[in-house]
Amino acid sequence: MMRLLLLIVMVLGAVLVVAAQAESPTVGACPVFPPDNPWNTDISDFPVDPNSDAYIASISAEGDEYLHADFGEDPTYGIPYIVVDGDQPPVEINFVDYGDESDPGPYPIPEDAPVEAGGDRHVIAVDDAYCMLYELYNAEWNGDGWDASSGAVWNLLSNELRPEGWTSADAAGLPIFPGLVRYDEIEAGAINHALRFTVSESQRAYIHPATHYASSSSDPDLPPMGLRLRLRADFDMSEYTGMARIILEALQTYGMIVADNGTSWFISGATDPRWDDEDLNQLKTVPGDAFEAVVTGEIVYGD
Repeated sequence: MMRLLLLIVMVLGAVLVVAAQAESPTVGACPVFPPDNPWNTDISDFPVDPNSDAYIASISAEGDEYLHADFGEDPTYGIPYIVVDGDQPPVEINFVDYGDESDPGPYPIPEDAPVEAGGDRHVIAVDDAYCMLYELYNAEWNGDGWDASSGAVWNLLSNELRPEGWTSADAAGLPIFPGLVRYDEIEAGAINHALRFTVSESQRAYIHPATHYASSSSDPDLPPMGLRLRLRADFDMSEYTGMARIILEALQTYGMIVADNGTSWFISGATDPRWDDEDLNQLKTVPGDAFEAVVTGEIVYGD
């Protein structure tokens, strides 16, 4: 009875939040964090960071100078996720690397949950009954549950961050799911949140909502984890169409957040066979210097 009562309260709470701001990103009946969450904040009027030019130059320094969709028609691209209901049985999680910075299990992630192709092997499950998000990094089914390097649990109705200095399933200590480009958003005609992207090198620092760094460098021109970039207002989008145009409009309004080390300018999207690679390839003509870094908070430096 208590479980049923909690379910009703949580679902009703989610519906009320969505009704209060219809344009907020959602999954099922749940908001993807509250409307005032950093991921959902319009940054089009935020001030430009004084170090913006240096950050942009450093991101492109390794030779990758253009935007790139790290997802597409090929099912081996993108980061997959699964939506489960409140009846999904939880399973044990065995953390093999960063258990001291991970939320303990069990997690309601089934054996058949999709695993990201490639080295990161992210596994993401959204419980749309309780509005909870579960994410694993470097995950593998072990017969009874999951082995993973790290994991994090997020309440989609809360703005609570990870403890200072903690990682998550992402290097920056951020959730992954809210930064993905999802096909259902493209179908709806708008992306109402910031996007996740990677840089080749970062500095030993972070900006909230990030809580973790993944670098030993103190170079102040390298981007800290959590740095927010915005597509400049004067960028001419008149020739861009379809999916690419919707993504670029989101990047002007909500921007993108440095979430991990990887190939520079790669933005993350959910795995979906309905993506149109020809359409997404328009993004490859958008140069990195069309972006600017904005001020969203103080930089927290590593020891």
